[in-house]
Parts: sequence; C-alpha cells; structure tokens
Amino acid sequence: MFTNCSLGHCHIIIAVVLWSICVDSRKIRGISLSYKRFYRERKSFLCIDGSKMIPFDQVNDDYCDCVDGSDEPGTAACPNGRFYCTNLGYRSHYIPSSRVNDGICDCCDASDEYRSQTPCQNTCRNLGQRERAEVEGQMRVLGEGLRLKQQLIEEGVLTWREKQAQLRDLQRVSDDLQTQLDDLRKEEARRKEEADALRERVIGARETADNSPTSHYRTESPISVFKELDSNRDGSITVDEVQAKVSPVQDEEHALSEDEAVALLGGAHRVDLSRFEETLWTSLRTGDSVTIKGRHGVPGSLADEDPNIKAAVSAAEKAAADLKRVEDAYETVYMEIRDLREKLSLDYGSEREFLFLHNQCFQLKVHEKWGSWAGSPEKQYYQMRYESGEPCWQGPTRNTMVMLICGTETALRSVKEPSKCQYVMELQTPVSCQPALRQRGIHSEL
Repeated sequence: MFTNCSLGHCHIIIAVVLWSICVDSRKIRGISLSYKRFYRERKSFLCIDGSKMIPFDQVNDDYCDCVDGSDEPGTAACPNGRFYCTNLGYRSHYIPSSRVNDGICDCCDASDEYRSQTPCQNTCRNLGQRERAEVEGQMRVLGEGLRLKQQLIEEGVLTWREKQAQLRDLQRVSDDLQTQLDDLRKEEARRKEEADALRERVIGARETADNSPTSHYRTESPISVFKELDSNRDGSITVDEVQAKVSPVQDEEHALSEDEAVALLGGAHRVDLSRFEETLWTSLRTGDSVTIKGRHGVPGSLADEDPNIKAAVSAAEKAAADLKRVEDAYETVYMEIRDLREKLSLDYGSEREFLFLHNQCFQLKVHEKWGSWAGSPEKQYYQMRYESGEPCWQGPTRNTMVMLICGTETALRSVKEPSKCQYVMELQTPVSCQPALRQRGIHSEL
C-alpha cells in the first residue's frame, strides 16, 4: 500500500488514518443537535448540571460519573440517563439509556443498538412517509370539517336570530294576554257578584211577599214538581215515592202511611202527570196538609228560573269561560318563552356558536341528565358530562363522559365502560374542528 511513498509521506498518511479512526471512535452518541455544544472535544467535561468536572475521555466510557447521567448519553451506565434517537426522516425522541444495546430496536434509525448483535433496520423513511400521509389525510378531514362547521355556524346564527325574534314576538303576545287576564278577572268577579246579589234580592223579595211554606207552589209548574217526585224517571209517581218525599206541613219528620199516600193519589197506587195534577198537586198548592220535604222558604230552583237571574248567571259563566280560555293561552305562551330562554340564555363565551350548535344540531340519547362541560380551560367545550342516571344493581348511579373529536359527520365512534356504570363515548362532529389544528405538523431533523 505504501511502497511508492516516501518515508515522510507515509508517516503523514498513517497519522491521518489513525486520527480519523480515533475521531470516529470518539463520536458522541445519543445527543441532540441542541446539546452538541456540551460535548466538544476538549481535555475535560463539565456535567451539564454543573456538579462535577471529569476528563473528557470518561464520556460514554460505560461508567456513570455525573449525577445527572450527562456523561453517558450513549450507554446504559446511568440509571437516569437518556439516549437521543435522531431518526432522520421521522420524529426524533428520547429513550431511557437502559434500552441502549439491549437487543431491542427502539430507534427507527437503529442508533440505539450500535454494539448489539440485533440486526436493526433503518425504518425512519417509511415511518415518516406513513405518518405524513396520515397527517395529510387528517388535514383534509380538518379542512372539510372546518368548512362544514362554518356552514353550521351560519345556519346556527340564523336560527338563533330567528328564535330571538320569535322570543320577542311571544313576549309581546304574553304582555297582551296578561292585560286581557287582568281585565277578564275583574269582569268575571263583577259578573259573579252581580248574579249573586240579584239572586239574593229575588229570594229576599219573595220571602218577604209570602212566608207561607207552600206559597211557591203557586208559581211553580206542576211538571217540575212531578219530575222532582218521580225519582226513577219512569213517567209516574208511586205510593213509595210519595212516602219518600212528601210529609205533613206541620211535621216533616213524620212519614206518611201507605193509606195516606194512596189518599193523596186519589185512591191509586200510581198516577201519571194528568192524574197528578188532579190529586196530589191540588193538595200541594192548597198547602193545608202536605208539602215536599225541605221546601220551607223560597227554593233556590225558583230563584234560578227568574229570567234576570238566568241572564246574570249566563253572563258570569261566559266571563269565566273567557277567562279560562285566555289563561290557557297565556300558559302555553309562557311555556314556549321559558323553553326559548333556556336555549338562548346559555353562557356562550368565546365559543358561543359551538354551544348553540351542540344544542341545536345533535342530541345524544343517554339516560343521564346533562351535567356540565368538562374540558380543560383552553378546550372547555370538548368534553360533556352527563350525571345522575339510573342506579346500577349494587353499584353507583350511571354517568357518561362524551369526548368530542373533529370529523366530517356527526357520528358516535365508540362507547367504553372503564369502570362499573361509568361510560366514555367518543363522538365525532364538524363543530369540534379548530383552525389551530392546522399548525400541528411533523418535526424531523432532516
């Protein structure tokens, strides 16, 4: 090899070869580019935590000298050390130093197994291509999801404004109905008082005019009295019905005998209306001997037949019916206003459209009650908690946590039960897509 070189030139070539071998053998493994400055070739090495100064030839000598393990980035000597996988073409990352030369390929560039017998292949390029393809797919989904979200936001805001207008209209209707209610309540009370006062005046006037216990029979029709005595409504009055409802004028507690009842019916045991007018009705109108039980004074039925009282009662009933109709309408409007306010009085915050879309665009059919938004402060509206469901047998009440992820359609992706009666659902929906996700990419030291 060196036959044609002079002695001096051969010495130089040998020195260069030996130097290159020495430099390659002193290559510091397991450190990132940002830490290269701590491992420049010099006489001594300062532990990165500043705790100790050691000769530089003790770096990566498979003996742990520094407390922080910084002198052995490329060996498994330090229990707290870590090895940097450069992974050109893929994502760089650290692994515990204990995994260096352990016969298992942890770094995709195989740099962690430089002294082992394991034949590790460099798979970083393939992994990088695969991940980039996945991220590109995610970016396409994100772009479509953001487009759909914007469409839903526009539709949601339009619906929100429509419901605001609807709420204002309902509030005006409610105010009008409230005014009507106040007027109708006063009208209904006035009509009722008028009817009651008129009835009392009529009854009082009749009682004053004639206190006879049977005087009202002179103005009452025989048909109404016949119907009152005809208990079974068979069109005739029997002896039994007379004994049950007719008594002597002087002693209502005294029951008529069968003979007395037959005598009042003209010697018959059953009479129709025409025969009743000729017999018992005559005795009742005369008022000398018998009367219908409980007929002392002027009966209310007579007063109710007064046309003026009938008109007053009818007016009071109409006022009550009008009041009931308006009360029902007011109750319906009140319920509609309450429901609208519940939907429109949410704390929209910085993601008002998200909350609105959640309530308008989809409803999860879970048996628990809505609890709260349960996400972190920066992603508050990405987790929903449903609580206080039906109790499990010999277990707690059912609770559900719903995780929202970005997608081009609203669909339930998975349901899990990590613990008894505690469920976790994954729901994809365009409304959870965020523009900030576009900034996330793949970092590799190429």
